[in-house]
Amino acid sequence: MEGDPRFDVALRLEVEDLYARYIACLDQRRYDEWPEFFTEECVYKLQPRENFERDLPLCTLSFESRGMLKDRVYGITQTLFHQPYYQRHLVSGLAIGAVRQGAIAAEANYLVIRTRKNEPSEVFNCGRYFDQIVREGGALLFREKLAVFDSELIPNSIIYPI
Repeated sequence: MEGDPRFDVALRLEVEDLYARYIACLDQRRYDEWPEFFTEECVYKLQPRENFERDLPLCTLSFESRGMLKDRVYGITQTLFHQPYYQRHLVSGLAIGAVRQGAIAAEANYLVIRTRKNEPSEVFNCGRYFDQIVREGGALLFREKLAVFDSELIPNSIIYPI
């Protein structure tokens, strides 16, 4: 199908690269770089599946600009006190959808494993990304990233981005 983004191999490789660089940034704890994966006016939300499926707006985390993401980074790196842990993101099942108003719709499964010092690794969060990706200055950026997690129970604090 000509012009169908699902069959555009070059676009798929670019999107896969964006996801790979995004999760490497998070897994390597390069949080100062995290906001640069987003447009200036962006949306980042972490939302329970139940609320997503019922079209309820309540989110666990919700940011509406790159500036808000930078504030979160400041909080993570300068003000929050917590037991540090490492995250390892696994992303699979990437599906590229329609391109509307210059935005590429993309979806993928994610799994985040958390490892604390002197403790076994554990499943921390899993769900699905629903993203809107745009091209700015020749690079793909997230205009919207919605991480919808499957579990009804989550740890009492989510510090790092998912």
